[in-house]
Amino acid sequence: MKFGKDFKREMVPEWIEAYVDYNGLKQILQDIRHSKESKQPPTPARSLEQRLALYRNFSGLNLQSSAQNTGDIEDQVISVNTVHHENSGKFYITKFLGSPEGAENEIRFFNKLDQEFNKVNTFYKDKVDEVMREVTLLNKQMDALIALRIKVMGPGFDAFGSLQRLSFDINNSTPSRITSPLRMTTVDTDHMPVGTSFDPSYSRQGSSTNASHPKVPINRNTLREKRDIDSQKSDPLEILDHIKIVNTFESPMSTIRGVLKESKENDLSYKKEELKKVEQRLKIIFFEFYQKLRLLKHFSYMNLSALAKILKKYEKITSRKAARSYMKMVDKSYLGSSEEVTSLLDRVETTFIKHFSHSNRRKGMKILRPKHKIEKHRITFLSGFLSGCSIALLVAFILLRDDRKLMDKEEGASYLDKIVPLYSFYAYIVLHMLLYAANIYFWRRYKINYAFIFGFKQGTELSYREVFLLSNGLAMLVFAALLMHLHMNSRAEEYVTRIEYVPLGLMTVLLFITFCPFNIIYRSSRLFLIRCVFRCICAPLYKVTLPDFFLADQLTSQVEAIRSLEYYICYYTWVKSSHGHNTCQSHNVYNIFYFILAVIPYWFRFFQCIRRLFEEKDQAQAYNALRYFLTILAVVIKTAYSLRKSLTWEVLAILSSLVTTLFNTYWDIVVDWGLLRRKSKNKFLRDKLILRHKSVYFIAMVLDVLLRFAWLQLVLKFNVPSLQGSTVSSIFACLEVIRRGMWNFFRLENEHLNNVGKYRAFKSVPLPFVYHEEDDEDKEE
Repeated sequence: MKFGKDFKREMVPEWIEAYVDYNGLKQILQDIRHSKESKQPPTPARSLEQRLALYRNFSGLNLQSSAQNTGDIEDQVISVNTVHHENSGKFYITKFLGSPEGAENEIRFFNKLDQEFNKVNTFYKDKVDEVMREVTLLNKQMDALIALRIKVMGPGFDAFGSLQRLSFDINNSTPSRITSPLRMTTVDTDHMPVGTSFDPSYSRQGSSTNASHPKVPINRNTLREKRDIDSQKSDPLEILDHIKIVNTFESPMSTIRGVLKESKENDLSYKKEELKKVEQRLKIIFFEFYQKLRLLKHFSYMNLSALAKILKKYEKITSRKAARSYMKMVDKSYLGSSEEVTSLLDRVETTFIKHFSHSNRRKGMKILRPKHKIEKHRITFLSGFLSGCSIALLVAFILLRDDRKLMDKEEGASYLDKIVPLYSFYAYIVLHMLLYAANIYFWRRYKINYAFIFGFKQGTELSYREVFLLSNGLAMLVFAALLMHLHMNSRAEEYVTRIEYVPLGLMTVLLFITFCPFNIIYRSSRLFLIRCVFRCICAPLYKVTLPDFFLADQLTSQVEAIRSLEYYICYYTWVKSSHGHNTCQSHNVYNIFYFILAVIPYWFRFFQCIRRLFEEKDQAQAYNALRYFLTILAVVIKTAYSLRKSLTWEVLAILSSLVTTLFNTYWDIVVDWGLLRRKSKNKFLRDKLILRHKSVYFIAMVLDVLLRFAWLQLVLKFNVPSLQGSTVSSIFACLEVIRRGMWNFFRLENEHLNNVGKYRAFKSVPLPFVYHEEDDEDKEE
């Protein structure tokens, strides 16, 4: 694989703009090559001269040329200067020393190279400074955790041994004071006195030298800090008097308590359950912090490699020696010389292994190291096999239906009208899964980090092949059951007692697979889905995350599927006993729940918006809640019109649906997709686009409008002879699912671009402890 493709593949999606523009630099080099070729066209004489020179080079007779190239002319090509700015820090500017005539592209190359390197160097330094500020906070959190462990575990716990601060301890907590391990004095932390602070950039490799006599830089600040630490050594639990635990409202009870107390901070209760929760949260925080350090290290390595590769290409094209002097400057820069990230990786590993994996290095590193999914060939094979079976069963069902002419008979049409609601539920689910598989495929193709956005546990996210496999497996089961049902119905006398249980058996299999507790059929993904559904049901009592409201949005497009579940209950209670279809709508209980089930997904989203409005104080959530409330009214009126046809209900349905559709369409395109920006670089779109063809966005907007107005079927009353009864509503429900699948891609694209704009590549986990001193300082500020 060429380096350019490997470089693009290894980029952190949210940091793409911070990487070296390797392709842009290559394009300038191509211009240099074309310029040289145009100025020196090959001639027959020149070609003969080149062949003779090649012969002399390989024959070893070109001694004069070798003598001429012995001089070092590299310093005569470029000159790299350092410019200091008070606010921005160091910048590097390269001056081209060759003749400017005919070298405009080379000058442009070095200007571009300086611009890209300064961008990368500044970004890396800012990120390292940010990491070091996090180190200070994590150090305080670890001190509080160790003190809490001592308090909870009792006097038998190794108090002073734990307070050695194996995690982090920064002198004055200032990133600028941190030095590279290559330039610092050797410190042996394993033999340090308890509580002695050390530089986090300490490298364990250097501790082997002079271990018996540790060298610690001594100055007034160090002595003052040691006196402060010694004064605290007498009572390691004193820190507990200055901290409170942060209540993140992760459960309904914690939410209720937080609302009643009107505070997100609780006093410590010193219970083992509390200690366990704190340890679990800090474990996640350290894991995320370690991944950030790994990506920063990889970011530095890939950009240094890109600079070296592009300069090598420059030398090959121009026959000028400039790489050594430029890379010498790069090695002296912060990007090339900083070792803080490497040393911090070592310290995080040590801390995590000691405090969170019981000093078991293999167990600790298994948690910290990233888990990459391996694409298996059997997944692809099974997907193709099951899809082929599904298509074959579907064709068999269509041929059998036409052979028995069910659509021509009144009895057959009534039969289909009865079983369509039973099996349409699976059609909606399978269609939604197929569209989700397509979404994953395009998200991956365009490097949209859907796994990070949804918060999937690393290595457990499903690929599009696996989702496609599940959808084809379910489709095969559904078509097999449908074909069996149709065959048994033709011989009703033989199977009169068993034919009705085919759909129920299929539903039982589906529920068993979904809630199966065993580690089969992607258990982690099933548990994630069940957890999100539960949080949607308890929307006001849980903090709203993106997976929760994203799933609730999916449910709003599955109203007909939810109503099919109601029909299942009705069918096996009233219809099965009376052998009639219209008996469901004759019951008031059925009609009441027909209204309720239609508005339940919108109520989920309404309560989620209200929760976010109170927590985030975002006024946009108020408008979003209003949008879902108006949608609820429109759904209720539209449902009433479908049950009781009258002119009044028809007018109300048209007006309410029209207002809601316009509101929802505007929200889809402008807010969720981020399109139709007035001052955008791309007219009627947004500044940043992932798809190359802008026409795709306009087509998507038009399709969204058309599919949003599918409710017009109530007014226009489409009358297709081959489609009768509930089949028409099922088709329009499938169109809504298709619209949602299209919405999913552009919604996540916009979310990804927002993360890219803020370089947000990691989820923020709230710290478990808060210090009183920090609150006082914030109030004073």
